[in-house]
Amino acid sequence: MALQALQSSGVAFRKILSHFPEELSLAFAYGSGVYRQVGPSSDQKVSLAPGQAPRRESASSHENAMLDFVFTVDDPVAWHSKNLKKNWNHYSFLKVLGPKIITTVQNNYGAGVYYNPLIMCDGRLIKYGVISTSILIEDLLNWNNLYIAGRLQKPVKIIAMNENVALRSALDKNLKSAVTTAFLMLPESFSEEDLFIEIAGLSYSGDFRMVVGEDKTKVLNIVKPNIAHFRELYGSILQENPQVVYKIQQGRLEQQINHVMDPPGKNRDVEETLLQVAHDPDCGEVVRRGLSAIVRPSSMKQSTKGIFTAGMKKTVVYSSLKLHKMWKGWLRKTS
Repeated sequence: MALQALQSSGVAFRKILSHFPEELSLAFAYGSGVYRQVGPSSDQKVSLAPGQAPRRESASSHENAMLDFVFTVDDPVAWHSKNLKKNWNHYSFLKVLGPKIITTVQNNYGAGVYYNPLIMCDGRLIKYGVISTSILIEDLLNWNNLYIAGRLQKPVKIIAMNENVALRSALDKNLKSAVTTAFLMLPESFSEEDLFIEIAGLSYSGDFRMVVGEDKTKVLNIVKPNIAHFRELYGSILQENPQVVYKIQQGRLEQQINHVMDPPGKNRDVEETLLQVAHDPDCGEVVRRGLSAIVRPSSMKQSTKGIFTAGMKKTVVYSSLKLHKMWKGWLRKTS
């Protein structure tokens, strides 16, 4: 089952997790601090001493990068209430308004996630987002925002997960949906890398941060050093998918456009629609426009919300780090 490939553990991650309330349905770490990436983020270290703004130091490993976490909780009000008692200084001025207001901001604005960035924890600089279990499940199944769902289409390290059957099923469905969508933007024959690049790029379609603040080669930087991790995540789905022939040894796939899930003659209208879509030369562009219509507004609203959840000072510092990465990537490209 593809979900099994998501699951991992690490002493360092669990140690960081111990600083937060335990009531989590899912906790995972992601980004360049977890999986190696090529590009400017792979050699930049940000350190933060008490009372100091972050400064950049040269580093040769992804282990020096900021760690990104997402915590999924069943009851955000109760969780924030406990976290405010344990980690009051993590929050912006919104903390004085209490856990109910924080939860309202979390659930009703942007992509349904509340981020606290630039936090020192166990000697590492971290950023963590909090999202309710129900909102995450909705995003995984319906791609309402494709924000955290998009993050979970790429390799992550699961640190904790409870026995929520609906959540586990939704995680698996999200991966299968990513594969199906990517197929529509690919030719009849393609490589594993082609597929994983399309999948990794789904949640960046229309994201305004790819214009301002992110390295333009971000998707390639994510995929190229992590082909094995993508293969582990999607291997079983591809092997079981009747739409493709997966040639594992060659690392190539061939779409079976004429294959239908049901016996001949059954659901003919669905079959004809699939054939029409698959042969449409503009199909990929139609899919990309649809993805952009989902991602663009949620990414803009989420980034705007970050000004309030992080506070102005942290927003300026965090944005400057992103712009530095973008500038560094541009310099590498032109050199």
